[in-house]
Amino acid sequence: MRKIILCTLLVLFLSSGSVEGLAQEKSYITVEGNKVNNGVVVVDILKAGKTFALQCNQGAPDCAALNNGKYQMVELPENFGMYDCKDVEVYPEETNSPQNKLGEYCLIEK
Repeated sequence: MRKIILCTLLVLFLSSGSVEGLAQEKSYITVEGNKVNNGVVVVDILKAGKTFALQCNQGAPDCAALNNGKYQMVELPENFGMYDCKDVEVYPEETNSPQNKLGEYCLIEK
């Protein structure tokens, strides 16, 4: 009986959508500019010397055109987040607390 309860709790925890504790790649990025094109916000970034674009749908709850500057980016595990691509969250440079999330984007290599 105890095993059934523990297994049930484990399944509920894993299916709750929580990404806490799962492997996430954190990196620092520099925003170099942004634009809106046909309802898509495109934020140009530099990550480890390579250029990328962050894209999100204008009007989506976690979509924001970021100001130029330095930020922290967290790459979400596969099948997490709102986009069908490499989904990332962006935070101020000094923290990645969920309360400080600035936006959620699709990461596109240029």
